[in-house]
Amino acid sequence: MTKIVQSTALNASSIPAAAYLLTGCISVIGSNSLVLAPIAPKVARSLDAALPMVMWASAAFGLGTALSALFLARYIDRMGAWCMLRLAFAALAAALAGSAVAPGLAILVVMQFAAGLCAGIALPAIYSNAAAIAPQGRESATIGVVLTGWTLSIVAGVSLSTVVADHLGWRAVYGGVAMLAATALAALWRGGYRDRPTAHAAPSPLVGLSVPGVVPLLLACGAFMSAFYGVYGYLGDHLVNGLGHPVRANGLAAIAYGAGFGGAAFLDHIVDRLGARRVMPFAFTAVAGVYVAMMFSAGSFALLLALLFAWGLTNHFGLNVLIMRLGSSDPEKRGTIMGLNSAVTYLAVFVGTLGFGPLYSTSGFSALTGLAAALTLAAALAAAWR
Repeated sequence: MTKIVQSTALNASSIPAAAYLLTGCISVIGSNSLVLAPIAPKVARSLDAALPMVMWASAAFGLGTALSALFLARYIDRMGAWCMLRLAFAALAAALAGSAVAPGLAILVVMQFAAGLCAGIALPAIYSNAAAIAPQGRESATIGVVLTGWTLSIVAGVSLSTVVADHLGWRAVYGGVAMLAATALAALWRGGYRDRPTAHAAPSPLVGLSVPGVVPLLLACGAFMSAFYGVYGYLGDHLVNGLGHPVRANGLAAIAYGAGFGGAAFLDHIVDRLGARRVMPFAFTAVAGVYVAMMFSAGSFALLLALLFAWGLTNHFGLNVLIMRLGSSDPEKRGTIMGLNSAVTYLAVFVGTLGFGPLYSTSGFSALTGLAAALTLAAALAAAWR
């Protein structure tokens, strides 16, 4: 959530090679952040825990990412985005290996919290580098390529994880992601990418809030991402325990969503032509429409698969324009601002995963999508605020 995106729509020769390495880094982080939901039923049985308790590991990852992005990402501007990205991936590989060998749920939660601390530095560093290396006039295309790392994490990471979990167990899933993190770390070191850190002291983590337009964008981000993670966190259980499908059905769901998310990159040139500010409210409104359709189609696996494709398509545009607008708001404070973005995003993971849980337990999956539609419409209003 790459090569599909590069050919026809993007004119890949104009995209810097470093963008594809950043794509791989996103795919590693995305695989870890998204992989638990579809395999959670197996983790719950293995560790003799209730499924909502297992999802605490996902919430811990989100909380760790939010705290790290808020308090540590500001050092990206001071030390350099490539340097911080290398350090974060070294620690991330260790945390993922710890998740693979966790003897109980408590240790898994702790390891995922540690992985979140690493991701909270890595994600804003990735987005900062993507904005910095983007050629003029190709900002949306470059960021779109980097964002296809989420497509890889969903289509390849999440879908393969369900197969691996079925045949080798859930620990092999985290072990595989740890190996991918180590591979990305090696590529980052070998790449020799250099930074141009600022000469100023690391700014306050909240200094980015003073940049005009940032606060409404962060509010939009919080509502948009809470809706996504609130629905995604319980989609896997709905398909398995609600509709009676095997765990591998979550792999098909991941492929449908990822195909939509990745396929949208063919249309990223539209954003460059129309402008991110103009596209953003419409993108969020389209996502809300998909949630409404899901609310009335929750009982049909076939209809949900079709809507998951549309969900991925519209979410790609929403995330792309959000990153574009935040990344261009103040280049001197880009690392700090992208840190705030990651903090809000993964606070939304924490809030969405835990906050939607009681509603799912009492009212079912349709209620989740209804709430998600309302939150996404609120995001559209915030995005339109001037």
